[in-house]
Amino acid sequence: MKQNDLLLRTFDFGVNCLKFLRKLPNDSESKLIRFQLGKSATSIGANYEESQAGSSKADFRNKVKIALREAREANFWLRILEKLDAYDSEEFKNLLKESNELKNILATIVNNTKI
Repeated sequence: MKQNDLLLRTFDFGVNCLKFLRKLPNDSESKLIRFQLGKSATSIGANYEESQAGSSKADFRNKVKIALREAREANFWLRILEKLDAYDSEEFKNLLKESNELKNILATIVNNTKI
């Protein structure tokens, strides 16, 4: 996978999460999740994008680590939604799958980047 592919995937994941969040009900639980998942899902791509202009390998690695933390958080909120509302649409399944894949990819980058 080329890094540009990951830029696109992280961007698309953020957008797709925001589109999905529009469909949640307007209750207090959903508002909390909408806010938290919206922030973490879009932050993955923002931090990975920022890593591309890192001033050093250490700076690059640090920004990817932040993206990884955000990916873990997004995955957490998606799993909360899965347990609360038992979402089983293809759209939701794809978001959950992509959040797992992004976590794995970002963790591999962090672990393989030598400072």
